[in-house]
Parts: sequence; structure tokens; C-alpha cells
Amino acid sequence: QVQLVESGGGLVQAGGSLRLSCAASGRTFSIQHMDWFRQTPGKEREFVARISWTDNSSAYADSVKDRFTISRDNVHDTVYLQMNSLKPEDTAVYYCHLETDSSWYWGQGTQVTVSS
Repeated sequence: QVQLVESGGGLVQAGGSLRLSCAASGRTFSIQHMDWFRQTPGKEREFVARISWTDNSSAYADSVKDRFTISRDNVHDTVYLQMNSLKPEDTAVYYCHLETDSSWYWGQGTQVTVSS
């Protein structure tokens, strides 16, 4: 099993920045990639960013490209999401997601609220 603990959400004004963290523990030896998703009430969870644990490549949703940066700390099995130039439409619950070679896991979510 893998446990994911997220932190770093909060309230910020438009144009501001936040950094989310997601620390993985447990059976983390076969991580393939870690991702961030987000969800607002009444909408489906949407992909935000991904980072590969094998080659460090990354991918982003078009809506956050050039504003958000995903990074990782292999030693501590932690993934970060640096969010800059935040917009009110970035308001959502942000979820960490991890895939191994045999399963996947979700974090509990952290609220990000961007005021206009």
C-alpha cells in the first residue's frame, strides 16, 4: 500500500503563488509517475500535471502550462506543484495521484482558493 499526504493549499489573491506538496510513504519502490489533478463542485476531476519517476519528464494541461511547475524529490518520494500567476479559475481541490507498476493511489485533496 501507498499513503499520500498533501499540504500547501490555502487562500491567495489572483496573481499570487502557492506550492503544493505530496509525500508518499509505504510501498513506493515501484513508482512510475506522480500527478496532480483538480476538481471543482459539479465537474469531473481534471489532469493538471505529471512527472515521470523513471526519466523525469513532465507534462501539463494547457490551462496551466507556463504558470505551474511540477518537480520531485526522489529521496523523500515527494512531488511538488509550484503554482504561479494564479487565477480565480484555478480554484479547486487539488489531488495528488500516484501510479506504481501494479496500482494507483489518491491523496485526500487540498483546497486552493484564488480570490479576484
